[in-house]
Amino acid sequence: MILVTGGAGFIGANFVLDWLAQSDETVINLDALTYAGNLQNLTSLATDQRHIFVHGDIGDSALVTSLLAQHQPRAIINFAAESHVDRSILGPEDFIQTNIVGTFRLLESVRAYWKGLNGETKQDFRFLHVSTDEVYGSLAKDEPAFSETRRYEPNSPYSASKAASDHLVRAYHHTYGLPVLTTNCSNNYGPYHFPEKLIPLMIVNALASKPLPVYGDGQQIRDWLYVKDHCSAIRRVLEAGRIGEVYNIGGCNEKTNIEIVHTVCALLDELRPLSTAHSPLTTPHLALPTYRSLITYVADRPGHDRRYAIDASKIEHELGWRPTETFETGIRKTVQWYLDNQGWVSNVQSGAYRTWVEKNYQGRL
Repeated sequence: MILVTGGAGFIGANFVLDWLAQSDETVINLDALTYAGNLQNLTSLATDQRHIFVHGDIGDSALVTSLLAQHQPRAIINFAAESHVDRSILGPEDFIQTNIVGTFRLLESVRAYWKGLNGETKQDFRFLHVSTDEVYGSLAKDEPAFSETRRYEPNSPYSASKAASDHLVRAYHHTYGLPVLTTNCSNNYGPYHFPEKLIPLMIVNALASKPLPVYGDGQQIRDWLYVKDHCSAIRRVLEAGRIGEVYNIGGCNEKTNIEIVHTVCALLDELRPLSTAHSPLTTPHLALPTYRSLITYVADRPGHDRRYAIDASKIEHELGWRPTETFETGIRKTVQWYLDNQGWVSNVQSGAYRTWVEKNYQGRL
């Protein structure tokens, strides 16, 4: 069996669902169920005996040690992290505790467990740490994409905390011999994405006829990776990645933020037109509005990185992995999923979520 940390969050839940759709190997799923962790993401596994959910924190050394001793996993995939830049700006301490201290305590528990293994079991064990391209900093428009040898230059409390966790993982391999793998991915999108990030926020706000807040001039560039492609890449790295190596995972889809918003608006115009009955921005006798009428430019966030881009040639050449989805196919699937799962959206938009959105966007208009 394998142990997945953070397996009720966006990427972790998609990984668990995809894993069990393709394998009979049991998954132990450890998640603290903070604001973005949601057991509704895993409703389809409620009666699946291959999925064992444990409510707990990676920083709880006694719990992790107990789980390792009881279940004897052959691999650990660490998704557990605080992951939103805006939240890290408003409250960085949670990011330090989870991403740095939590990763350290997890590594200590795993190191002790691995040392006690023998023979092929010890030789075959892997610890796969899932990280982000944000650790590399910001690119100028004409700079080459991030490679695995790019110097770390994190610019937000979030990316700095993830950079620190990456360094800890590397150090535990170099110092103790722990068989680690690290992946650094570009911006994910897809089903079960908590509606604070760009794409789900635009979809959710648009369907509620609320303003679509675009930071600054909207020209920030990101590489977009469909979450199920990311999951397939992680499975491939776990299967065949070289111990101690880093693999960058990208979607080969560099887009400006405003391009993303325009694409989402166009798809919603096609799939769920904005009617005059639901739009606060229409005037009688005029043509029906498009969702673009809801776009509102707001003050940029502090230290906003201008461009990220991933060079994924290493994982392609060494492991034969490439993304399956184009941005056009992936974003259509994503928008359709949100249209088909309005109950999920309503349930995750708790009072705490609304309070945070108001706090983050207050004064930006």
